Amino acid sequence: MMTTAVTESGAAALALDGVTRTYGGGAPALDGVSLAVPRGRFVAVMGPSGSGKSTLLRCAAGLERPTAGTVRIGGTDLATLKASGLTRLRRDRIGFVFQSLNLVSALNVRENVTLPLLLAGARGGPALDARALAGLDAVGLADRADDTPEHLSGGQRQRVAIARALVNEPEVVFADEPTAALDPVTAAGVLALLRRAVDERGRTVVLVTHDPVAAAWTDEAVFLERGRLVGRLDHPDETGVREALGVRAEAGPREARGLRAGAGARDVRGALAGAGRFGAVAR
Repeated sequence: MMTTAVTESGAAALALDGVTRTYGGGAPALDGVSLAVPRGRFVAVMGPSGSGKSTLLRCAAGLERPTAGTVRIGGTDLATLKASGLTRLRRDRIGFVFQSLNLVSALNVRENVTLPLLLAGARGGPALDARALAGLDAVGLADRADDTPEHLSGGQRQRVAIARALVNEPEVVFADEPTAALDPVTAAGVLALLRRAVDERGRTVVLVTHDPVAAAWTDEAVFLERGRLVGRLDHPDETGVREALGVRAEAGPREARGLRAGAGARDVRGALAGAGRFGAVAR
């Protein structure tokens, strides 16, 4: 059934309205993107390399200001905030999980998890440590609280990053290719943690990914092409996402984990329009 990817934004955890981002005199990296993500929803943002996925994340998270349009987190218009206000919003109301992890090597696991709380003004002590341990227990790493990141595997470090992203109970968690450097089994464990954060804790997660397998963990996949939102897929499965992206099921390992750099030639819009199960996006 054809539906629209632009939903009513009144109760949305994240809302973008006509967001455009240009750099210099080139073509816009984002071109009039409108998207509302309801609270408690897990959404994948997908598309070819250069389609604007990472730019969308940076604008949505207040890391960059759009050239035009508005971004709201829980009703707060980011354009009304000065630099200090944006810093507080990112610190207090947003969680980040990146492929690069960004753990502090000189701190142990527990200290890495408590760092956002300390930066927000929380007092150190038993109560704060207990909160960090509860977060680590949720990701299965309470027994590694006193270890430093260098003693953990890549998957364990990513689980620490998820615990840190969730410790301040953020309104929205932005995850940028969090499984790109992980093997399939470890990646599934990381995605399961993000899924639980949505299902059990009511968090809103926006996942930027090239991977159809990762997108299959989400409630909705939205597709970008040349900076524009061109379609959506509710309750995506791996096969449906591959069809939308034009990625062959028999593709090799590199292609199977994401969209080939040249796949834009297969026009995501055409793939989406070719099947009624894919939703169109209102312009």
